[in-house]
Amino acid sequence: MNSRNMSVAGTFYPLACSEIKRYIKTFSEAVEPRTQKINARAIISPHAGYVYSGFTANSAYRLINTKNIKRVIVIGPSHRVYISGASVALYDNYRSPCGELKIDGEYSKALTQQYDVLDFDPSAHAEHSTETQIPFVKHYFGEIELVEIVYGDIDYVQLIPIIQDAMADEENFVVISTDLSHFYTLEDANKLDSICLKAVEQMDLPELSSGCEACGMTGVKAMLHAAKNLGLQSQLIDYRTSYAASSDASSVVGYMSALIV
Repeated sequence: MNSRNMSVAGTFYPLACSEIKRYIKTFSEAVEPRTQKINARAIISPHAGYVYSGFTANSAYRLINTKNIKRVIVIGPSHRVYISGASVALYDNYRSPCGELKIDGEYSKALTQQYDVLDFDPSAHAEHSTETQIPFVKHYFGEIELVEIVYGDIDYVQLIPIIQDAMADEENFVVISTDLSHFYTLEDANKLDSICLKAVEQMDLPELSSGCEACGMTGVKAMLHAAKNLGLQSQLIDYRTSYAASSDASSVVGYMSALIV
């Protein structure tokens, strides 16, 4: 049985399941308890090391009503290798420190047949932008089926129908992975990131092109288009920078989480 192996366990997030649970427990205890869950269709979540962006990601994941969700589709940009179009992970399982998740092979293969822009490139699937989402998915969704899509050189317009069709099925939940600005001073990062936050919160697509910087901009643009087409709304959950963890204001990275409802 072939598996999508972990590539950044022990660096971006802990290798031990107990440590992941400790992180999530600490993140969750730092905010007010929330008993009523949100019937979200998708999440926009950061993908840096958990010490930097884990709180922001968890702030949104913990709010999701996971009942009746059968399949989670995780979509993120390729950082390691150049790929043309996008790659769907055609493995049997996806390994994580807290146990394997089953990859929905039938659904994944159907995507490659339906959309010409999708193929399977094994070299794309050692990608941290998608992998960092998996421990949160495993923790909050449990024994869910998984689909991983890593995109490279692709126009966001080509991702819109993939995301829109996925969200139109109420058994699906979509994860869009992105970080915001990189390596500006804290003051400059806050200014740039405020453009992204406004654009996402108001679902203002032109605003995304007025100075917002995000490594997963392609996925965010496609998500907002798809959400608007489906009559959905965006709810901003958390924003912070690496300064919160490092106390270094000279060069920071921005992180945001939001739910599509």
